[in-house]
Amino acid sequence: MEFLSQFLPIIIYFLLIIIIVVGIVLGIKLIITIDKVLKVVDDINDKVERVTPLFNTLGMVSDKVNGVLTTAFSAVENLICKLFLNHKNNREKEESDYDE
Repeated sequence: MEFLSQFLPIIIYFLLIIIIVVGIVLGIKLIITIDKVLKVVDDINDKVERVTPLFNTLGMVSDKVNGVLTTAFSAVENLICKLFLNHKNNREKEESDYDE
């Protein structure tokens, strides 16, 4: 029993030292990995900043083309509606004139 009371703290201290050393090694590896990840994120961020004006320009051009096409289609639609609706209205008026 006396042997265990003297030997057990030595084993516990030894295991505690091993855990601390493993923790330090893992901490250092984690710091190195985080530095690499930050470099990659910075690189990607720089590339995105270079491409962003291109996408902004494409978006603006797309909006302008969409506006022009919408206006043109609306004008054609109104013209077609006026042509066909006027003929229908004239025919309906002529038919109602004959019925009276």
